[in-house]
Amino acid sequence: MSSGAASAADGDANGLLLKKLEKMEQRIQQLEAELKQKQDRQTPDAGAKPGAKSATVRSANAAAPSAEPNESKDAPAKPEVQPSEKSAKSKSKDFIALPPLPSASDKPILGVADSPVPGLSIGAYGEIKFGTMQNPAAGGQWQKGFDAQRFVLLPTYAITPNIIFNAEIEFEHAGSGFDNDDKLHGTAEIEQVWIDFKIIDQFNWRSPGVDLVPIGYINQHHEPTQFYSVGRPELYNGLIPSTWKVPSTSVYGTITEDLKYQVMVSTSNEDFGDSFDNRTEAKTVPLPGTAYAAGIDGVNALGFSRAPLGDFQQLNNATAVSGRLDFTPTFLPGFAGSVSTYYSPNTTPRGAHDDFGNFLGRSSLAMFDAEFRYRVPDTGLELRGEYVRAQFGHPENLRANNDSDPTNNVGKSMYGYSGEIAYHVPLGTILGSEWEAVPFYRYTYQNLQTGGFAGTDANLPTGQGQRQYHTAGFAVFPSPKIVLKATYQHVIDKSATGALSDSFLGGVGFFF
Repeated sequence: MSSGAASAADGDANGLLLKKLEKMEQRIQQLEAELKQKQDRQTPDAGAKPGAKSATVRSANAAAPSAEPNESKDAPAKPEVQPSEKSAKSKSKDFIALPPLPSASDKPILGVADSPVPGLSIGAYGEIKFGTMQNPAAGGQWQKGFDAQRFVLLPTYAITPNIIFNAEIEFEHAGSGFDNDDKLHGTAEIEQVWIDFKIIDQFNWRSPGVDLVPIGYINQHHEPTQFYSVGRPELYNGLIPSTWKVPSTSVYGTITEDLKYQVMVSTSNEDFGDSFDNRTEAKTVPLPGTAYAAGIDGVNALGFSRAPLGDFQQLNNATAVSGRLDFTPTFLPGFAGSVSTYYSPNTTPRGAHDDFGNFLGRSSLAMFDAEFRYRVPDTGLELRGEYVRAQFGHPENLRANNDSDPTNNVGKSMYGYSGEIAYHVPLGTILGSEWEAVPFYRYTYQNLQTGGFAGTDANLPTGQGQRQYHTAGFAVFPSPKIVLKATYQHVIDKSATGALSDSFLGGVGFFF
C-alpha cells in the first residue's frame, strides 16, 4: 500500500507538472503573439511630406519646430503643429512623422474612431470666416459676408513601415456646385498626393505626385492653427502663391539634429492666368488677336501662375528646381527658421504674344525666402519675421507688360517683408481643457511693381503694387486643435484711390 500510494503521488505530481508546462507554453505563445502584434503596429519614423499633416500637434502657438523630422498627427501638446511633414495631416510642410500604426487608444479616424485597417489614419483641417470688409470694386463700400473657406481631409496609409501614402483632399468655399439653387460656388481638388519611401534618416524619396513647393513656412504649414490672423499672412497671398502646389518629386532628410533639407524638381509656373477654355488643343495660349490674362502681374504677383495639375495641360516644357533648409539650433531653445529658393528657367507659355500679335520670348523666375519663429523661453513672448524676393529674367517678355494695361506692369523684381509680435496668455481650465489667448500685431510691406520693365505697355507706376498691411487681433485656443480668431486689417497703397480693402473678420479653425 505504501508503494502504491507513492506511485499515485508521483503520478499526480507529474500530471501537475505537465499542466504547468502546458500553461507556460500557452503563455509564451500568447506573449509572442502580442509582441508580434505590437511590432506590426509600430512604425518607425517614416517621413511624410514636408508639411504633411501627419504632423504632431505639438503646440499650435509654439514658434519652434521639433527636432524630429516627423511627428504623429494625434499627439497634441500646446498650440502649434511643429514642422515635421504634412499629414494628420500636414500636407505641406516640413518633414512630418508617420504616426505609429493605430491602437485602440489612437482614434486615428478624424480623432473619433479607431482605424479598421492598421496603418490607416485620417485627419482633417478647415476654417470658417465671417465679418465685414471693404470692396474695392464697389468704391470701398463695406459689405458683410460669410465663407466656409475650406474643409480638408488628410488620409495617410502606412503600406509598410518604410512606404507611406499621403494625400490631401480639399473642398473650398462650401463645395463645387454652380447651379442656381445649390448656394455653392467653390472647388474640390487634390491638393497633395504622393508616396514616401523612407530609406535612411539622411536620404528619403518622395514619389512623383502633387506636393507643396518647399518655400517659406506657411506654404507648408498653412493649417489655421499655424497663424493667428483670420486670413493667411499677406506674403502668402500672391508673392508666395499659397497654397503653392505643383506636380513634382523630391528628396529630403536630416543632415544633423539641428538641420533638415528638401530638394524638389517640379513643373514650372506659367505666365498664363486665364481659364482652361482659353488653352488651345496644341497646348498654347490663344492665337494672336485674342487677348489672355497674365499669370504674373504687378497686382496679384504670382497668384495666377501656378502650374496646371491635371490632364497634361502644361503650356511649357520647363522644369523648376527648389530647395529648403530648416534649422532648429539646440543652442537657442525656442528658435526655428528656414531659408528656401526656387528657380524656373522659363515661365513663358507656348505661343505667348502681346496685344499686337508679336510673340514673346523667355522669362526666368528666381525666388528667395528667409523666415524665423522665436518663442522666448519661460515667457509668453513670440516673434516672427520673413523676407521674400522674386527676380525676373527678361521681364519685357511677361504678358502683364504687353497687355495694353499699364496698371499691372511688372519690373525686374518683387519683394516683401513682415514682422510679427505675439504674446501667449494662459486662460486656465475651461470646459475640461487648458485655454490660451494670443493677441498679436503684424506689419507687412510688399512692392510688386519695381522699375525696369520694357514691354509694349506705358511705363506708368501706379503705386497700387506697393502696399502696407497693419494686421492686429487675437486668437483663442480652447485646445491645440481648435482656434477662434478676430482680426482687424488696415491696408495702405499709393494708388490714386488707396487700397480700399480694410476688414473686420472673425474665424473658426481646426486641425486634428
